[in-house]
Amino acid sequence: MNFKTILVHLDHSLRSPARAAMAARWARAHESHLVGLLPSGLYDGIIPAGAIATGMTDYIAESSDYLRRRAEAVAREFRTDIARSGPLSYEVRMVDDVAADAVVRYGRASDLVVLGQSDASNRGDTTTRGLAEDVLMEVGRPVLVVPSAGVFEGRPRTIVAAWDGSRESAVALRSALPALRQAARVTLISLRHPHDEDNTQRLLLSDMIQFLLRHGVQARAESEVTEIDIADALLSRLSDLGADLLVMGGYGHSRLRERVLGGVTRQILEQMTVPVLIAH
Repeated sequence: MNFKTILVHLDHSLRSPARAAMAARWARAHESHLVGLLPSGLYDGIIPAGAIATGMTDYIAESSDYLRRRAEAVAREFRTDIARSGPLSYEVRMVDDVAADAVVRYGRASDLVVLGQSDASNRGDTTTRGLAEDVLMEVGRPVLVVPSAGVFEGRPRTIVAAWDGSRESAVALRSALPALRQAARVTLISLRHPHDEDNTQRLLLSDMIQFLLRHGVQARAESEVTEIDIADALLSRLSDLGADLLVMGGYGHSRLRERVLGGVTRQILEQMTVPVLIAH
C-alpha cells in the first residue's frame, strides 16, 4: 500500500494553510497526487455576521456569491503556496456539498484524508466542528488529523503506534505502513491499568514486530502498566520519546448520524500535541 492520492480539507480557517502545507509535504514524500477539497459552505448554512449588507433584495444569491468568492480566495492561496514550495501533482475541487458529506465521498477515492483538529477558537464556524470524528467513522480510509496549534515541519521521523491487539489498531497499523517505512524510529506502545486483564497473549508483540520488519519497518515494543488514564499515559510517552506522529485505531460506532467514540480516542483528538494518523 502507498499513499498515491492524498486529500486535504481546505477552508477559510487560520489553520487551513498549515494543514495544506503538511498535506503537500506528505504528498511529495510519498510521490502522491494531492487533492485540495474545498466545500464552499453553501449547504452548511453558515454566513458570517455582517458578510452581507443589510437591505439586499436577494439574500440567497448574495450569500451564494459571497461564499463562492471566499472559496476562490482560499483556492488561490492554496495554489500559490503549492507553486512556491515546488513541483507537485495536485488539483483543487470546489464543491457546494455539506463539508462532512463531501470529505467522506471524495475521501473514499483517496488513500489518506488530511483534516484539522476541531478548533474552539473558530466559534462562529460550526462547519468543521467534529469533522474529523464524523469523517473517520464513515470514510473507510485512514485520516491524518493536524493539531490546531503547533508547527510540524518535514516528514515524521519518530512515530509511536498505540497497539492493543484490536481490529482497529491493526487497521491503523496497516494503513500507516507508508509513513512507518520512512521513519527513523518506530515504537509500538501497549498500555493497561493494574487491574485490567493481562493481555500479553492477545498483543502478540513479537509477531507484530516481525510483521513490520517484513514490510521494511524496524520497530521496538513497549508494554506498560499505568495508574493514570490511558490517554494521558499515551500523551506522556509521546512527549518522552519526542514523537512527531501518533498512529492509533479509532474506536466507536455510528448510528444514523450520531457519532460515538471511545474515551481514549476522543481524549486524544481533543488534547493531541502531534499529528495523529487514525483509522477505524
